[in-house]
Amino acid sequence: MSVYQREYNPKKPKGIENKKAYLVGSGIASLAAAFYLIRDGHMDGKNITIFERKDINGGALDGIGDPENGYIIRGGREMEEHYECTWDMFADIPSLEDPNKTVLDEMKEINDWDPNVSAQRVIKSGGERVPVKTLGLEEKHIKQLTKLFLMKEEDLGAMTVEEFFDPSFLETDMWLLWRSMFAFQNWHSVLEMKRYMERFIHLLPGMTELRDILFSKYNQYDSFVIPLIRWLKEHGVNFVNNTQVIDLDIDITENEKVVTGIHLIQNGEKKYIKTTRDDLVFVINGSMTENSTLGSMDKAPELNTELGPVWNLWKNIAAKDPAFGRPEVFYENIDKTKWESFTMTFKDSKIADVLRDLTGRDPYSGRVVTGGIVTIKDSNWLMSVTCSRQPHFANQPDNVLVLWAYGLFPDNEGNYIKKKMSECTGEELLRELLYHLGVEGELMEEIVDSAIVIPAMMPHITSQFMPRVKGDRPEVVPEGSVNLAFLGQFVEIENDCVFTVEYSVRSAIIAVYKLLNLDKKVPEIYPSKYDIRHVINATKTLYSGKPLPAEFFVKKLLKDTSLEGLM
Repeated sequence: MSVYQREYNPKKPKGIENKKAYLVGSGIASLAAAFYLIRDGHMDGKNITIFERKDINGGALDGIGDPENGYIIRGGREMEEHYECTWDMFADIPSLEDPNKTVLDEMKEINDWDPNVSAQRVIKSGGERVPVKTLGLEEKHIKQLTKLFLMKEEDLGAMTVEEFFDPSFLETDMWLLWRSMFAFQNWHSVLEMKRYMERFIHLLPGMTELRDILFSKYNQYDSFVIPLIRWLKEHGVNFVNNTQVIDLDIDITENEKVVTGIHLIQNGEKKYIKTTRDDLVFVINGSMTENSTLGSMDKAPELNTELGPVWNLWKNIAAKDPAFGRPEVFYENIDKTKWESFTMTFKDSKIADVLRDLTGRDPYSGRVVTGGIVTIKDSNWLMSVTCSRQPHFANQPDNVLVLWAYGLFPDNEGNYIKKKMSECTGEELLRELLYHLGVEGELMEEIVDSAIVIPAMMPHITSQFMPRVKGDRPEVVPEGSVNLAFLGQFVEIENDCVFTVEYSVRSAIIAVYKLLNLDKKVPEIYPSKYDIRHVINATKTLYSGKPLPAEFFVKKLLKDTSLEGLM
């Protein structure tokens, strides 16, 4: 991002002091929108209201608990240097622990001191280490990847990964690494896979070791959400919890779409807010974590298949105009969008010795332990586990360790516990993991006795990856919209990738800048796919393990990308 963009603050929009902003949902997209309304839109924070159905804010960026009852993190976020929008915002937010540093300062310092690299990316049952130095691709797979890179999005349509690739590609190490890192399934959109390839092509050379991936000091709730909410409250933003927005009144004519009212339920009582064309309404449409349920050490989480409030709101809005998208594309196939995770809290546990044996690292050192997820290649659940820097919570005692794991196939029977993952208690999930780590007998019993395990079933967690076509996701600001914008993972943003914090923050910037007509550009997506150096390095990585001279990769690149005649 240019220095000009970072330092330039647009002029105060005319009439901004008379505008009010209403944001539906308190996920990172809404929090970011509130931030940009204040910093770049010069809106007084007291004129901004964020409605949240639950009694806690932050959306999918969660992290809660204590050592006595156990910690909960439904998921984690892998980040990288070129999250241009995210770092633009957090460059102005003081960190949780040191107000003289920003969140961005803290991220840079800890990742410079402790750069991430995977200690053991893949294992087999019993704790057998699996070396993964290459992506294991054949020539036909590389040709298909090149074809995908070059194809137009409109030509891919709703095609799935398994429809695009040769079946043998789904058995390669690349697909194992890819699907476990990003939670892709065979039936997910190959268009979304294409976007990931192009957006993060500069990271491909480090894929086998998860190099150049950034992790926050603590979980993302402590490291990102709490500091951001604190800043917003200091600027007067109103957080209204236990309030569910159920519908919007929208006046739709041939040329304009204007929100004229907000229907909501607050503490069980129906209420109505009348809005004018000068007011702004931002809606997070859809949710990855909607209808999530928790289990316990002796209880499996239930699968909630009801249409949740967030999806129902989008459904009500979408019924008013095709420009507002088609939510059913994303919420109707729960069997294809669900998976389960579980958080493990250990006190004075010998799990620390198991981690040392697996990674060669001391989990109490304050540095990364596993360096990202460790995937169990032959797990029937395709289970992955990670131990981040400890402590992972700001209130975590020195003798406590927190691990997180997830399985992509919750309906499969376990290798050790002969039950579906979705039917397992927290204790059974832990026993299955320990079996795969090579822990048995008395040691298994000691570790189980030292643990609190809380499972989380998430029916819509990969709904954003479902095959879709143009129009299924609304534009951030639909055509003709005067005062309505959509935010989050289910809006259409050209060239960027869903299932990232960056996508949500980018949607917020687009929404604020467009609705306020600000004279400032949205930070550009890092153009790595246009950098010949990154493309050549990615090509080398695809052919890694093959004894070929360096000049081969340049010639191959030029030929496969039809650039030969241009050079």
